[in-house]
Amino acid sequence: MISANYATNGKSNGNSMEVFVNGAARLLSKPDYDTPLKPDAFELSDEEKITLITERFHEIMDIIGLNLNDDSLRDTPRRVAKMFVQEIFGGLNPANKPAISLFDNKYQYRQMLVERDITLKSFCEHHFLPIVGKAHIAYISSGKVIGLSKLNRIVEYFSRRPQVQERLTMQIADELRRVLKTEDVAVYIDAEHMCVKMRGVEHDHSSTVTTEYSGKFLNETVRAEFLQAIRS
Repeated sequence: MISANYATNGKSNGNSMEVFVNGAARLLSKPDYDTPLKPDAFELSDEEKITLITERFHEIMDIIGLNLNDDSLRDTPRRVAKMFVQEIFGGLNPANKPAISLFDNKYQYRQMLVERDITLKSFCEHHFLPIVGKAHIAYISSGKVIGLSKLNRIVEYFSRRPQVQERLTMQIADELRRVLKTEDVAVYIDAEHMCVKMRGVEHDHSSTVTTEYSGKFLNETVRAEFLQAIRS
């Protein structure tokens, strides 16, 4: 049996981690939470990307039979291109990663801090349809506290890219552990996927829940307190 949750039970050296399998230490590859990107993903400027996407989307609309001379459709390819590059996929560019402000925990606050009902808007990378829901996150300070709005910014940054919800959950948790220098982190996401609602099974009332707990949140009592806080 492999110990659950490497962040608490394993020792990472950057590219690998030590876990315990049936009581014996084993070195395993560290999980890869990165969004798959081409090596040259940022060689083109935003405006160059917008120009190229405009051309390609014009072709797509033409192929499906839309009349691009219509005044309602004429500018749609560029509108879509700008939306992709500057808005809904802006989280792909590391230049847009939020700057994080940390402060000394002068109040010696030792309990969990919970930020709940964070608006989450992302895009399914399988069908390029929206994912919409809420994220709830918590941490226990190891000596530093974070500006509250930065918690929302972290969720927004990793959401604004083609995603799968499992990876999104882990990226948020991993970033919180990194910037807060604590393993005591919890992430809970409840989201609806338009690729389930609008195509395929077309089920309107299902949602997907993903979670990540590490550090003290692996304790059942602490985890129960977090879940009670986000559901009250």
